[in-house]
Amino acid sequence: MSDRKKTGTTSWDAGQVRRETGRQPAEKKASKQKKSKLGVLYYILGVLVASALLAGIAWLMVNDVCALNKEPLTATVKVERGDSVGDVTNKLKKAGLIESKLLFRVFAVIFDADEIISPGTYELDTDMDFRCLIHSMVSSQSVVPPNVVTVTIPEGYTVAQTISVLAENGVCSEEELTEAAKNHVFTEYDFVDNVNLGSITRLEGYLAPDTYEFFEDSAPEVALARLLDNFDYWMNDTVRADIIKSGYTMEEIVIMASVIEKEAIGDDEERKNIASVFYNRIENPSFETYGLLQSDATIYYVLRTQGLPDTAFSTSIDSPYNTYLHPGLPAGSICNPSRSALLAAVYPNDTNYYYFAYGTDNVSHFFRNYAEHLKFINSPMYRPD
Repeated sequence: MSDRKKTGTTSWDAGQVRRETGRQPAEKKASKQKKSKLGVLYYILGVLVASALLAGIAWLMVNDVCALNKEPLTATVKVERGDSVGDVTNKLKKAGLIESKLLFRVFAVIFDADEIISPGTYELDTDMDFRCLIHSMVSSQSVVPPNVVTVTIPEGYTVAQTISVLAENGVCSEEELTEAAKNHVFTEYDFVDNVNLGSITRLEGYLAPDTYEFFEDSAPEVALARLLDNFDYWMNDTVRADIIKSGYTMEEIVIMASVIEKEAIGDDEERKNIASVFYNRIENPSFETYGLLQSDATIYYVLRTQGLPDTAFSTSIDSPYNTYLHPGLPAGSICNPSRSALLAAVYPNDTNYYYFAYGTDNVSHFFRNYAEHLKFINSPMYRPD
């Protein structure tokens, strides 16, 4: 009996196991299908929610950028000199004209806002899209236009003197102009030394003397660029090509022109004759002048840059600008020459002159040798400096 019971129990257990085993795959399959359907549903809901959020954000962005559905608002915004795009963005946000500062900054880059926006006071409103806001902030559209000042830079002024004139007329401060002259990189001008920064003398010779109109309280680099632009205009492609033909560099021509400017007292013809004297001396060093320009103007430049009075004049001053000691051109320009002096340096008269002196008739007299020159300066016609 015990054997039969064991057999029966064993048969029942095996059947039960088979029945249970048969049900489990079906139940698991149904469970997996249910979970799969829920996963798809959640995914679809997630996509819909994300899409709705993105659509909402995009709509808000479009409204902000394109000035749609904004409450009517007019505000006055003052852009000060030195304000960055970030500063302007903060002012627009504070005035209620934009919603997203980040979005405006992105569009500011696209529309070159840093180059367009000018100091001024502007009346803006919420009907203006981002592009319109940016392009409205130029000086010509300011409700309080900046004052315009007319400034004349005399011919032959140095960089330091030019800076003083600009500052005195309210273009900007002397400190700002000096710093810009020393260290601002004027990449658009190939004649400016943008490597050896730290001294205003790097602009000596290139700040074209002329009459200009400036906005009061301008950016210093903008003000100086106006003068550099004018110099660049004077030295057009034709003049530059002729400089190359002359065998001299642009820098040498400018240095020569600066000396001509300080020595001249008359017209274009006089300047061309003075140019011929200096070129003759440089190009014929074996002549009795030994290649020395012997220009008093270069000595006075040394004195003034060292803060010394003109009464300290001496031809023995130790300086690379002293053309009584050093043959050829001085170490650099001694002033900002006029266009006439620049053209005289490029197109000198063809003469045999090596000397000149001023007469009581208020014109320069030219001589071929020292004997002629000495005779003149010992005559009543000579006018000492």
